[in-house]
Amino acid sequence: MSLDDRFAAALAAASPDPGEPALLPDRLARAAARVLAVDGSGSDVGVGFSVRAGARGRTPLAASSAEAGRAERLQFTVGAGPCTAVYDTGQPVFAVPTDLRSRWPAYADLLFARTPYRGVVCLPLRSTLTGIGVLDVFLAEPADVPRLDVFDALAVGELITSALGDTALWSSWTAADSPAWLHTPAALRRAAVWEAVGRVAAAWDVDAPAALALLRAHAWATGRSVDSLAADLLAGRLTPADVAGRPAD
Repeated sequence: MSLDDRFAAALAAASPDPGEPALLPDRLARAAARVLAVDGSGSDVGVGFSVRAGARGRTPLAASSAEAGRAERLQFTVGAGPCTAVYDTGQPVFAVPTDLRSRWPAYADLLFARTPYRGVVCLPLRSTLTGIGVLDVFLAEPADVPRLDVFDALAVGELITSALGDTALWSSWTAADSPAWLHTPAALRRAAVWEAVGRVAAAWDVDAPAALALLRAHAWATGRSVDSLAADLLAGRLTPADVAGRPAD
């Protein structure tokens, strides 16, 4: 069976009901994990993918599991990691535990403590519609990093971007609202972070990078992700003063 056929079968198995268009990226991520899995079940592999969202950096679109989604959010909380490196350099990253600890020690600490993953492969994706993106493959076994078939992973990435492009081509959307799959739960969660950044920036009269740094520092100090912190801030459960640890002017 060809890779295309295996991916189509995995997509059908992962989601027999197509469901909401905004959930297409999650279904594609689950299918990718199944196809790239070493044991064939997908339980040893987590897959996520993201796209660059202008000046705000990358926006996560989907993850194959809760653990894979958490791995992405931890990296955003730290502000550095293998996915970020791919966006910066355009080059793939293959990282086993020693690489993760030497290059991104803060991320490695969180990844090893809060997820089952011990290896990461990040590959650049390019599409005329989605622009620059990255496919993240999280592996439970470090030995699976060199065993991952990179050509299969790249081909899966192309199948993902092709599926998203086809969906956009055959659906109705405008430049103002964008395709439905750009409004996934993960993307909306990250959009809330930027709204929270704006509130902190306004409260403390600082620019967006400084406000994001305050959120990241508070998230690190309290053992949380920036995404969950932002949700509490927007819901009124936290204030900008709580984030900064001192009263606002």
